[in-house]
Amino acid sequence: MSENTQTSLSWPFREAERIAERLKQKGKDHALFETGYGPSGLPHIGTFGEVARTSWVRKAFTDLTGLPSRLLAFSDDMDGLRKVPENVPNKDMLRQHLGKPLTRIPDPFGKFESFGAHNNNMLQEFLRAFDFEFEFASASDYYASGRFDDALLHVLRHHQEIVDIILPTLGSERAATYSPILPIHPRTGVVMQVPIDKVDVEHGTVFWTDPDTGAKFETSVLGGAAKLQWKADWAMRWYALDVDYEMSGKDLIPSVKLSSDIVRALGKEPPVTLTYELFLDDKGQKISKSKGNGLSIEEWLTYAPKESLAQFMYHAPQRAKRLFFDVIPRATDDYINNVAVLPKAEKPHDNPAWHIHGGVLPEHAGSPISFTMLLNLASVSNADSPEMLWGFIRAYMPEANAETDPFLAKLVHHAVAYTKDFVIPAKQFRSPTDVERGALVDLAESLKANEQASHKGETEAEKLQNLVYEVGKRHPFAPLKSWFDCLYQVLLGTPEGPRFGGFIALYGVERSIALIETSLARG
Repeated sequence: MSENTQTSLSWPFREAERIAERLKQKGKDHALFETGYGPSGLPHIGTFGEVARTSWVRKAFTDLTGLPSRLLAFSDDMDGLRKVPENVPNKDMLRQHLGKPLTRIPDPFGKFESFGAHNNNMLQEFLRAFDFEFEFASASDYYASGRFDDALLHVLRHHQEIVDIILPTLGSERAATYSPILPIHPRTGVVMQVPIDKVDVEHGTVFWTDPDTGAKFETSVLGGAAKLQWKADWAMRWYALDVDYEMSGKDLIPSVKLSSDIVRALGKEPPVTLTYELFLDDKGQKISKSKGNGLSIEEWLTYAPKESLAQFMYHAPQRAKRLFFDVIPRATDDYINNVAVLPKAEKPHDNPAWHIHGGVLPEHAGSPISFTMLLNLASVSNADSPEMLWGFIRAYMPEANAETDPFLAKLVHHAVAYTKDFVIPAKQFRSPTDVERGALVDLAESLKANEQASHKGETEAEKLQNLVYEVGKRHPFAPLKSWFDCLYQVLLGTPEGPRFGGFIALYGVERSIALIETSLARG
């Protein structure tokens, strides 16, 4: 364990310290991390966030303690389907199976043996696409195989204690039917939420009455013939598997408390938990798996590389954030900046890029050109193909190519797509004021004269940035930021943009002069 590890202020290491303390108190020499997934809808980008964040804590735990650990991605696929998701086909078919466990409902996509299996496969596919190290677990498999049988019998022994914990949190109508045990109807296959008439601990069964027919049933709690109500199920899993760490969203704070109380009633301490804030869509509404609002994994990866998504997920997990298309450029450039400073960082563990790449930067990570710069370049040049952007890049950086700069190549591809769908439609040019017009004329003339000047020791971008800065200072801009606002709004049609000297260097001085003259003629 290095000094940097010991003194890291990053949130994954703070979480790792809590887990290490738990293991010390329990006398354990390994840790089990768990993430839960409710597969009633298609896998959601929030699920990626939970697994990514848990993986970063796990890596920090490894570096901090040197102890082994596992990450279990657990699917609650034995839950009854409560409503038909809005973003799936064959809705009428699914309505015929409401209330049944997800793994006992036909796949509406017609690809797998069940709806649960389809969504579980989707979950694993996109987690593997991000190179997460995890073990997948299915609630249906764990229940049916008997792996939970001992824990279920223990729940049965503490049935009344669990009821007493939950009842005060329920309304009168729900309290009248509540039981932590949910028998599966032997005839309809529906997960039944009914009062339990009698508990037989010795035989591991419960007695209940069908509210529709009045028929009496005795159902075993073992082997998948019954399952547990959500909060009791979560607690039972913590108890049975001895889970050490799990994070969950702010909306589950009451569930975490109740499940913690239940697992203590069963005789164990709950895991270390972290509550993260929820993602919001463009209207400020909570993102929902069933509604399919917000962004999907596929949509994000259409417009930016996966590292940018990881960067977005890493930052401030306990702060609510909008998850929509307009956050993509900032997240991408934050990642690029973090990669650039990581090699010389005094405390690398405090850098998000260290966590995103598991402590080892890939050989060609990062980019010499920001994503925002590429977006502005694509917008001004109306680039409709990566080849057009590469033409500008090679004029500025003759040695650049897709083979030696693979991440830049990805950015170029994404920049064309993002610009086409979001930047160009949102362009709003404005006319310059008299002061701005004079400054723009000055800038054009200065750029023409600059071609003959010598600026020893400066890069082209630095030289041009200084020139732009000096032009602004010659005119009555207060503050000077309003000069750069002018450049972005009048020349690019955007509210903000990149360092303008770098833009001129990349776009070309002659083209930049023509851009200024065209904008002045338009205004």
